[in-house]
Amino acid sequence: MSVLHLTNANFQAEVLDAATPVLVAPMMDWAAGKLETDPNPTALDPMGIQGLPTLLIFKNGQEVARHEGAMAQPQLKAFMDVYL
Repeated sequence: MSVLHLTNANFQAEVLDAATPVLVAPMMDWAAGKLETDPNPTALDPMGIQGLPTLLIFKNGQEVARHEGAMAQPQLKAFMDVYL
């Protein structure tokens, strides 16, 4: 799996318009999409992100899952397996 470095400029095309589910997670190089929060506040505001890390899964341009805060690897795997 490759990691997309998301920005305000490419978020729509790479996440919301994606043909496949996309996991977006800040500061995690293994995620499908990595969105650094400080340089990209415009992409974060509409999503209502209040805490980091926040993991979001998008499918067909819609958020289908969200988890705020840290989680253990088995919980993370179970979270992703439902949607990816």
